[in-house]
Amino acid sequence: MGTFDGLSALVTGGASGIGLATARLLAAEGARVAVLDVAEAAPRFTACVRADIGDDASVVAAVGEAVRALGGLDVLINNAGIGAQGGIEDNADDEWHRVLDINVLGLVRVTRAALPALRASAHAAVVNISSIAATAGLPRRALYSASKGAVLSLTRAMAADLLPEGIRVNAVTPGTADTPWVGRLLDQADDPAAEHAALAARQPHGRLVSADEVAAAVAYLASPAAGSTTGSALAVDGGMDGLRLRKEG
Repeated sequence: MGTFDGLSALVTGGASGIGLATARLLAAEGARVAVLDVAEAAPRFTACVRADIGDDASVVAAVGEAVRALGGLDVLINNAGIGAQGGIEDNADDEWHRVLDINVLGLVRVTRAALPALRASAHAAVVNISSIAATAGLPRRALYSASKGAVLSLTRAMAADLLPEGIRVNAVTPGTADTPWVGRLLDQADDPAAEHAALAARQPHGRLVSADEVAAAVAYLASPAAGSTTGSALAVDGGMDGLRLRKEG
């Protein structure tokens, strides 16, 4: 018996990284899984739908297709998003609009399209992927932090609005994760090995977070076992947000 036997799930940004790890875990635990991504995903799930979450018509069509393929919807994982670097002066207005449109409004578009199907579920759950950048001040991440801070606040507002309808909403806040996006950032560094070491060292447990570790947290919050958990944020960051370890020596 799997944790998600008889349930259906839609994972955005499920073609790679945390989204793919989450989709695989949910499927392994018995869920019917649809992946929504702007990139083409491997045909290993019940449905793989391509959509641009920056375009509402594309989202509505894709979510409708996914729900039909799944035969309903119980779980929505809002994982899709894009990164951004730089301080407050380093990005023009157009880039601010682009990142906020994908990372915040994209989540809104997908959830809005999925709500009719979620309302029909007895185990409806939404999990939004925020970030350590929402809770800790990180250098050169002003725009990204703003977008993920909005996701965290939006999660709590959604939880308050949707609880009377039986829909739970939670967030996961990963630390720096070993994903293709972080890999691309490392490739652009002058010294990728030194940059990797620096990113690992700033997390108290001394390494990058794995996509599978984030997926496990997402799966818990999405599962019926978390039926009394809503409006919460689960940190998977090696203690980065909450711990202040003393250096020895």
